[in-house]
Amino acid sequence: MKANILLLKIFAFTILLVGCANDDTADITINVNGDGQPVDPSEQVIGGTLTEDLTLETGNEYSLNSALIVPEGITLTVEPGVVVKAATGSDVYIAVLQGGMINAEGTSSNPIVFTSATATPNPGDWGGLIVLGRAPINSVVGGDATSTSEIGGLPYGGSIVDDNSGIIRYVRIEYSGGAADAASENNGFSFYAVGNGTTIQYIQAFEGADDGVEFFGGTVDASFISVVGAQDDSVDWTEGYTGSLTNVYIEHRQSHDKGIEGDGFNTDIGNNSDPVFWSAPTITNLTINGLGSSNQNEAIRLRAGTRATFNNVLLEGFAEGFDLDDTETGIGVLNGETSVTDITFNDITLTLKNDTGATFNEADVISGIGNGTGADYNSWNSGWTRN
Repeated sequence: MKANILLLKIFAFTILLVGCANDDTADITINVNGDGQPVDPSEQVIGGTLTEDLTLETGNEYSLNSALIVPEGITLTVEPGVVVKAATGSDVYIAVLQGGMINAEGTSSNPIVFTSATATPNPGDWGGLIVLGRAPINSVVGGDATSTSEIGGLPYGGSIVDDNSGIIRYVRIEYSGGAADAASENNGFSFYAVGNGTTIQYIQAFEGADDGVEFFGGTVDASFISVVGAQDDSVDWTEGYTGSLTNVYIEHRQSHDKGIEGDGFNTDIGNNSDPVFWSAPTITNLTINGLGSSNQNEAIRLRAGTRATFNNVLLEGFAEGFDLDDTETGIGVLNGETSVTDITFNDITLTLKNDTGATFNEADVISGIGNGTGADYNSWNSGWTRN
């Protein structure tokens, strides 16, 4: 049983590992038992606001007991194979602030895993990973003006298109999405105004209570994305997101909302229905597997003026393939700013639903029906994803 030195000074002591001068890493506290021995020499407790660079090392397991904040000028490095087990609570998350860096580079055979510490984990056990950058967003006016995140009230936004927040590669996040309240919910991966100088490849959100991956503005490109078992939207964008998503695999489980929900602006933060620019991502090689057309769900919902370009799509098992909402979204279609090229529909009752008020036919949006092959998930998921 772990003992806290502040509560049991007689029976326990704390070993403090001081960061070496040559790697400038932050101190880590290891809790010990009543015999003065570490409970598990490979399990270390992390949390709080870093004041120095911190490296989580291969071969170690870490306990995240509170929010871990990576401020400006500080780098969090996570080596291949590291496992971080998070305590229960929506206030337990990792947040990389504007100007902070995360270099989390796993491998296909040795991924980095952030998961729940509970013996019987469930979606929503803890927060997730939050990265906040200085790329453009459409929810504020002015090049360097910022908005604040749902969780933590952390600033994001700016004018640096190629802003760099680091590298996230071969990283899996499990059982995330804890909600502080009805309006403040964690996701698996939350990317706030992240710039395209950041590298995001081979990421999986597994069994989360809210969205799997959400983009709040920004320009970052992401590829090889797996979202399995998200209970809300698997992939979400808003606030003027304009990056590209390549090789995206979405698989629904018993409880879920949409495969993709795309918003042109953030409908939750007041009247911004005429932003200076709209969300307009490009999505290439996409597979969304639903639970069957009798379940009355949408594979993809585009609303609030978003534009989007889809290439090579496979949709299976939904009542609706595409649901397009509101006037401005329809204008995007009429202007040729939203399109779907090469798609296959399997077990889809209605391929396109038009609730925009604009007049257009399915052929004005979708071409190459029957030609879509999707994300070819089995060619890149081996070794690092969960099923």
